[in-house]
Amino acid sequence: MKKIINYIFLFVLSFLLVSNVKAEEFTYRVKIVNPIPLREGAGTNYKSIDSLDLYDYYVMVSDKLYEDTNNKVGCSKGWYNITYYTGVTGYVCADDVEVIESYTTDDATPTSECETKMKEAGFPSSYWGGLCKLQESHPTWSFQAIATNLDWPTVVEKESACGKNYIQTSIYDKTFLDTTCKATSPGNYVAPSQKGVAYYMDPRNFFSEKYMFQFLDQSYDEKLKDMYPEAVLAIISPTNFYKYHKDNNIVDYIAGITSASPIAMASKMRNELGNGDSLINLWSGTYEGYEDYYNFYNWGVGDDCVRDHGTTYCGLNKAKELNWKGLKTAIEDGAGSIAISYIQAGQYTNYFQKFNVMPTDTSKRFTHQYMTNLPGAMSESKLSFSTYKSNDLLGINLIFKIPVYNNMNATIVNSSNGAVESQDNGLGSLDLATLIISSGYSYTSNYLTNVKEESSVESLKNAIEAVGGSGSATILDKNGNPVTSGTLATGYKVTVASANAKETLTIVVKGDTSGDGKINALDLLQVQKSILGTYKLNDEYSLAGDTSGDGKVNALDLLQVQKNILGTYKING
Repeated sequence: MKKIINYIFLFVLSFLLVSNVKAEEFTYRVKIVNPIPLREGAGTNYKSIDSLDLYDYYVMVSDKLYEDTNNKVGCSKGWYNITYYTGVTGYVCADDVEVIESYTTDDATPTSECETKMKEAGFPSSYWGGLCKLQESHPTWSFQAIATNLDWPTVVEKESACGKNYIQTSIYDKTFLDTTCKATSPGNYVAPSQKGVAYYMDPRNFFSEKYMFQFLDQSYDEKLKDMYPEAVLAIISPTNFYKYHKDNNIVDYIAGITSASPIAMASKMRNELGNGDSLINLWSGTYEGYEDYYNFYNWGVGDDCVRDHGTTYCGLNKAKELNWKGLKTAIEDGAGSIAISYIQAGQYTNYFQKFNVMPTDTSKRFTHQYMTNLPGAMSESKLSFSTYKSNDLLGINLIFKIPVYNNMNATIVNSSNGAVESQDNGLGSLDLATLIISSGYSYTSNYLTNVKEESSVESLKNAIEAVGGSGSATILDKNGNPVTSGTLATGYKVTVASANAKETLTIVVKGDTSGDGKINALDLLQVQKSILGTYKLNDEYSLAGDTSGDGKVNALDLLQVQKNILGTYKING
């Protein structure tokens, strides 16, 4: 009898051990299927911590379903406990989410037809959960595993080299920032930590509709030929560069690109130039000395060049060097340059353009990257997804090429902020730089520029707060007093806040070196004295004096101020 009891005990123990092991083989996430608040407890009677956006993913503390504490008012199924950002957890209503389970390890055995299919395609088991959920929703989509044959820790280390990538200081999870690297980039961008790099490089963190498009091949697709014009229009229609060139066949020129996907190129244009006029010199074709030259892709505008010469000089000088003269030529040749330099060189997705781990020329591995902004591929993906969705293109045969690394046998850990965003339009909530650029202004380190002469306080506040309803602006005069009306002037301060960050910037009105909001004889005199060395323009006033954007206050700026006063030339903000 004792022996039988022992056998029973061992059997039960073994069952429990197997169950525990099984539980530890999975990591659980929720996908937000309805925009909802994150609450402090399991009921609508609890305070809201923040709003969660459609299509975002969050790691669950466990797969336990908590009973509703408010008699199921507003939530009938119960609540899940999830991680939001560093040190914070909260509860989401099960009515508004989908639970997705992924294998923690990469040596699991397939248990479904989809998992078998993914294994045969070359994906390790930690990829299966997210991809199979996508496959269920989008049966026409195909996923191709791209074997990098690279060691994952080595890749992260290489991409974490000081100065290779940048991330905004406003990110919630401060462990994503590397305080040992002193390299910076304009717009409050600093070096990311290895944890930050690992998050944005790990494909498993982006298996949702909104972020999958960073893995979409950007090659030209003949079967979409008739769909390209409407798709391109949907992407660029909110932008000022489209409105400016609306009658100049700009949509036809972009849609007519055959060296690369017109959708991808239109997305790059909008991502690089923004919706407003902050980079008008690159796309208007009217800048003095560079008439009819355009750089719609911000091509060749590196951080070092911008620091030394300014964006206008760097962009238009590159356009002139490449003979991008005329609207059609600039659009087509610019796309051709991207196609030759990236798409045809093994960097055929946004992901590979950001992280060059599969170059045709292996000597360029971890170099020759299109952007230094660490979340850049993710940001462009949201725009592409929104375009495909609004044009009913999500049901076509799309091929996503997803990198796989060696030694990825580790628990999937979502970012601490879960890519939290505050607007339900597929474009996502805006970081400060994007918020400001989208409102028509320019955001450089510590300064807000592209403020036109005699612009009103109300116009700035309204423009920032109109972008998706996700931002707010508080404006102070030079003496630190709050202002709600009147004219903006150089030296004013604006505190811009988004859903996840806040920063105070000094306003610069180009040409207004005296700080009265107008460009007049006093400004002309100050610029002249600055050139002669008898008067010193400091900080924002020096930036205001550099009307040409070449990084210097010189005779060209003096001429532009003079012409602005006479009415024969208009200084761009």
